[in-house]
Amino acid sequence: MKRTLVIAAAALAAVAAPSALGAPPAQTLTMSASTTAVKFGGSVTLSGKLAGGKFDDKRVTVRQDPFPVDSFANSGNATTNATGDWTLAVKPTANTRFQARSGKADSPAVDVMVRPAISLKLSDRTPKRGQRVVFSGTLCPEHDGVAIALQRRTAKGWRTVAKPVLADVPGATCSSYKRSLRVRRNSSYRTRFSGDADHVVGNSRVRRAAVH
Repeated sequence: MKRTLVIAAAALAAVAAPSALGAPPAQTLTMSASTTAVKFGGSVTLSGKLAGGKFDDKRVTVRQDPFPVDSFANSGNATTNATGDWTLAVKPTANTRFQARSGKADSPAVDVMVRPAISLKLSDRTPKRGQRVVFSGTLCPEHDGVAIALQRRTAKGWRTVAKPVLADVPGATCSSYKRSLRVRRNSSYRTRFSGDADHVVGNSRVRRAAVH
């Protein structure tokens, strides 16, 4: 009886072997980002490789799920080259999770964080000692009603000297701020957004006031 079972098993293996050898390998898909943090308005290049079976001239669909990260939607499509490589430039507007799909193969998810774009200008960069200077600028995308930090550089680091509240800019996708301060010494200033759920920490360029 045992000999019969052994022979039967061997026969089944012989029949199954050609089928297994002829089965196409499972496809795998990878994805990485050129940067995992980008300033609002900037682009990120997503790229990866499709491997296994026939991988050239295959469609890759990139899906995006911006904050609050609850469902994916198509962001764009790419096509693999002769070696299975693909790339796609995207422009996230908020913290976003990306995933690529080709056929039945899904890539691991990649998160890209977005810093707001912040500007800062001084009404007078060479004021007299004790003169009032207006510090103003914009933050994009809009965060109306949020307080940001106007900071002055000291020997111990950056010190917050005012917390202007962002105001609406009619017809625009940015918020604005303005604050008047007396300047009594040569100083460097910046504006800082401390970050929230949909955007990470961001700073403006440093501006210097030279008192005379």
